[in-house]
Amino acid sequence: MWSLGEQGASSVGVVTACARAPESTAEAHAQNSACSERGLVHMLLWAGHGARVVTGGTDGIGKSYAEELAKRGMKIVLISRSQDKLDQVSSEIREKFKVETRTIAVDFASGDIYDKIETDLAGLNIGVLVNNVGISYEYPEYFLDIPDLDNTIKKLININVLSVCKMTRLVLPGMVERSKGVILNISSASGMHPAPLLTIYSATKAFVDFFSRSLHEEYRSKGIFVQSVLPYFIATKLSKIRRPTLDKPSPETFVKSAIKTVGLQSRTTGYPIHSLVSSIMSMLPSWMSLKISMNYSKATRARYLKKNKKN
Repeated sequence: MWSLGEQGASSVGVVTACARAPESTAEAHAQNSACSERGLVHMLLWAGHGARVVTGGTDGIGKSYAEELAKRGMKIVLISRSQDKLDQVSSEIREKFKVETRTIAVDFASGDIYDKIETDLAGLNIGVLVNNVGISYEYPEYFLDIPDLDNTIKKLININVLSVCKMTRLVLPGMVERSKGVILNISSASGMHPAPLLTIYSATKAFVDFFSRSLHEEYRSKGIFVQSVLPYFIATKLSKIRRPTLDKPSPETFVKSAIKTVGLQSRTTGYPIHSLVSSIMSMLPSWMSLKISMNYSKATRARYLKKNKKN
């Protein structure tokens, strides 16, 4: 139930066991512990003990990945825009998990930041890269009516697409040289299903998914594991969902689930409920899934405009 159909045959039993609903509290604790340990083993097999680099690591999914990786005793490098936030999160991780941390403050909206990142990463043995940084629209909108359209196009491509390619370009040579490495690319369910009124965002996330799947096929024989992570809604600042629910988990809950699939599945929603939704959506005719998505975006747009009194 966890995957989208791209996993190694040897991992099927592990995934099934970890996805099965426990029958008691004791079994739940045992299952969670066993699956977490399996996830750690697979992470170490693919990545070794090198540093873990997380883009967009001061909030939401990125911060949760940084914490989960730090929990496993790994050196953490956080890359994000605000030095103040970086210092705060870095300090929290260092004190809580007793690991070494490093920060790099850059704005991924700019395309000329990668020389600085390369310099700051020089000398590091990087085992894991989490390409998480991303932005979306302020609210769903028709393409030509997007505020500051030209700048929005540039920002979405630079942050959601260019960052994935450039960061991969920086760390992949070292991984190939060591024949070990994990690259986790955070896409979105909007990359699986077209999302009207979020057209540019949806297209950028489709790019991330295809890039990840192709790169995994190119480099898995060289010891590199590339994963495309395609969640549905998560309670983050980006989604503007404030309260977690069963189908809209907190980033902490989501990442605890998703990280167990590392080394097992190259393409995953990362969360059992999201996998169920994905299975249902995949059975619908394309016109129907588009209609559902359009209606949802229209309703979200209408609520936003009403709240902000825009025409």
